[in-house]
Amino acid sequence: MICLSLWTISCADFLTEAPRGRLATMYFFNDPGDLDASINALYSVVADALNGNHQTGIRCLAGDDISTHPASSKFSLIQHDQFFVTTSNPWIIYNWEELYRIVKAANFIINHAGKTPAPDTDINYTLAQAHYWRAYAYFHLVRTYGALPVVLGEEMDFHTPLTPVENIYDLVVADLLIAEGCRISYPNAPYAGKAVTQAGAKATLAYVYLSMAGWPLNRGTEYYLLAAAKAKEVIDGVENGAYQYELLDEYWKVYSMTYNYNNPELLVGVYYNKDTNGHGSPAADLHQDLASGAWNDTNGEIKFWKEFPDGPRKEATYVPKYLKTDGSVIDWWEMEYSSVAPFFMKTAESATRGAEWDYMDPNPVSMTGEKTRQIVRLSEVYCWYAEAVGRSGQTNAKAIELLNKVRNRADGSETNIYPAGMTPDQLAEAAYNEHGWEIAGYYWGNIAARWWDMFRMYRAKDHFEFRKLNPMIEVAPGVFRNELVPIPVPHAPGMPAEDDGVWSDKKMYSVPPIQDIELNPNLKNTLLH
Repeated sequence: MICLSLWTISCADFLTEAPRGRLATMYFFNDPGDLDASINALYSVVADALNGNHQTGIRCLAGDDISTHPASSKFSLIQHDQFFVTTSNPWIIYNWEELYRIVKAANFIINHAGKTPAPDTDINYTLAQAHYWRAYAYFHLVRTYGALPVVLGEEMDFHTPLTPVENIYDLVVADLLIAEGCRISYPNAPYAGKAVTQAGAKATLAYVYLSMAGWPLNRGTEYYLLAAAKAKEVIDGVENGAYQYELLDEYWKVYSMTYNYNNPELLVGVYYNKDTNGHGSPAADLHQDLASGAWNDTNGEIKFWKEFPDGPRKEATYVPKYLKTDGSVIDWWEMEYSSVAPFFMKTAESATRGAEWDYMDPNPVSMTGEKTRQIVRLSEVYCWYAEAVGRSGQTNAKAIELLNKVRNRADGSETNIYPAGMTPDQLAEAAYNEHGWEIAGYYWGNIAARWWDMFRMYRAKDHFEFRKLNPMIEVAPGVFRNELVPIPVPHAPGMPAEDDGVWSDKKMYSVPPIQDIELNPNLKNTLLH
């Protein structure tokens, strides 16, 4: 497995051709066991690619739920939060290269697994896994960078042309249609409970269709109907017992260590064992003044926190109180104003293996943990179905029922706040909002972080204008706070002339790293978005 992993991903840059890759194709896939070995290697690449917060979605800092610290050491994140990313940003190279590593590892399987002397069913199940992860990688890449080089083989050069955005989305769909050939479940090693299932592939395809209905393709009603139909396949499979998934009864359990390896609503996840797959600190998103010791790469935005409905879901989403090193317990708005913000605790875990993180525990958290990266959850599928139905100009009892199911779990009640008489627009917006609250602050590889919802609905511009105003918000009686990383106003001192605080659609995308632009001249065209 280690050798295969090195053969497929040893290049420092995705455009660099490695003779060792050709050597691997000569001697691999000559035994049925090589199929399992290839998937093990692919999942090792995926786990490594998603293990750090600098690799799993820094573009999500542009969303209205999440921001960062104003210190100069956070400039890699601040650039995304301010909608102005430079090619020299040191963090984008991680995101770019790690996603292409997944592509290369998947391509190795897609292009060569067919020659294995094994039953066609085993080969097809293996191919389905590889096609899923290639789709996953390109889906993130196309939304982050727009038009980019598409690599389908192992013969790569420095002049790979850019593939148009529309064609990349179509490739993602084609891959996911093949990925629907994944097994319904995987009872045996090495896949048991870990590999992508048929339901996971269908759910991902539902969100891809939902995204294609919106910006930048704007394919509209036809694709909203496709999204609703695909999500309904998952929902029907759950309800008729074909797919073994269900919502947890309380929201706090969704990101708990108790259900880290057996979360019944997790359709796609990436799993970790800190003995072999150490990943970014589980406390990377917590305040650095906590007694338990952490650093705050990211934090919540105040307006989103303020508008988040009260109840168990909000209590489980944000750190409820802060234990300071002097033993005092305070609210977030009572911290030093130079670093004050609400903080998410979805990624936090105790230094004690398997234990739930407790904000009152002063013991230092571990630098490595094993929290599962949550890619797709069942509650998200419920929201996507309801939104797709509404945006297609329709409404139905099932969509409203599922939306109430998500909200009832969030509130810890059975109030059914969404009425039967909702209009399509009301249904769509309620589902959009519910999904935002379900996923708030979670950018660790999920295919539908809050930013991606805003992206497809072209709502970044409004958020950009609001952040430029940066008004004071009353967070407690008589207590007002605003964001510490403001959007520069037009002609702000120190901002480049080409970015004077005025909106343009270029701000919807990031830019490729300078290292790859220098190798492939075609990438310079991405700067013209």
